[in-house]
Amino acid sequence: METPGSQTSLHRANLERVVRAVRMAGSLTQAEIARATGLSAATVSNIVRELKDGGTVEVTPTSAGGRRARSVSLSGDAGIVIGVDFGHTHLRVAVGNLAHQVLAEESEPLDVDASSAEGFDRAEQLVKRLIETTGIGPGKVIGVGLGVPGPIDVSSGTLGSTSILPGWSGINPSEELSGRLGVPVHVDNDANLGALGELVWGAGRGVKDLAYIKVASGVGAGLVIDGRVYRGPGGTAGEIGHITLDESGPVCRCGNRGCLETFTAARYVLPLLQPGHGPDLTMEKVVQLAREGDPGCRRVIADVGRHIGSGVANLCNLLNPSRVVLGGDLAEAGELVLAPIRESVSRYAIPSAARQLSVAPGALGGRAEVLGALALVLSEMGDSTLLESARPAPSRAATPAFT
Repeated sequence: METPGSQTSLHRANLERVVRAVRMAGSLTQAEIARATGLSAATVSNIVRELKDGGTVEVTPTSAGGRRARSVSLSGDAGIVIGVDFGHTHLRVAVGNLAHQVLAEESEPLDVDASSAEGFDRAEQLVKRLIETTGIGPGKVIGVGLGVPGPIDVSSGTLGSTSILPGWSGINPSEELSGRLGVPVHVDNDANLGALGELVWGAGRGVKDLAYIKVASGVGAGLVIDGRVYRGPGGTAGEIGHITLDESGPVCRCGNRGCLETFTAARYVLPLLQPGHGPDLTMEKVVQLAREGDPGCRRVIADVGRHIGSGVANLCNLLNPSRVVLGGDLAEAGELVLAPIRESVSRYAIPSAARQLSVAPGALGGRAEVLGALALVLSEMGDSTLLESARPAPSRAATPAFT
């Protein structure tokens, strides 16, 4: 029996500290583990040797600063995690291992707004198919990260706004998918997962305070404060799309007038251009046409950028982030949208906050949310289960780390 403060409990705690550091980073050298955990180099060396002998970690030769080093990562056989991203028009699923490698990934069109039952049916089928392609048994699945395009009510676990996904009213996404797959499911909104994905592997790496702005059929923000996603007590933090820009503006789906969303989201922007470009116009096509020089598309994107910048200026004045990362199709417009955002921030934000802010496009594109879902599982899972001996598995090819 372990007692607090005993050598056995201290050793166990050190094992978990090392596993936790490697789990969140994907791979670290032993020197990096020592810095991250505060343990001595000798202690780290002994712990890594023990974890390697038990099959929990793998050690491979590498170099750091021009010197030979050893890279430590969790064993590819220690378990797998699943990421599921429901967008308004798509379903994307990824399977990754604990060494931060994507083993399988697939996306398919889906009208998520129409029916929650159909969405979960499709997700269940796709998850099981992708697990089968990896050759890993379902028993190795540690957990699932699930992203939905709307705020999650923290107290009930249901969608916090029935106006965003009316077909999901009363549905608890975590319980629904967990019941189908038989594993723990961690759920969050898509903007928070986009922020987490960019924080861990994308344009937010090394930044402790950032906002991830996603502009699609709606507008949301994932907020990171001091290195952690901030959700608020009710789970609705980051609903930047419902900042009021014009009290006499268009009626928003939330019931208010002139929300930021009514000037920037695809459902409101595309009708401005469809008379000249046809009813099948998409934001992806608008961005393409703008990059090719279409004056109407360029003007609309610039206007959208200025409106987003007004919302970002409010964030700067309230939270003072050091970086804003723009996601969604709009990010592909590059400086056509980023420059107007910076212009509005410079005009409306407190000068000291505006000077400290950098605005950048997302590095992960449409994969930010599903990779964030994988990161969510990695951040929520416990370390004790990983300290059991891993069984050898057949070697297989994997795509490089979540990038």
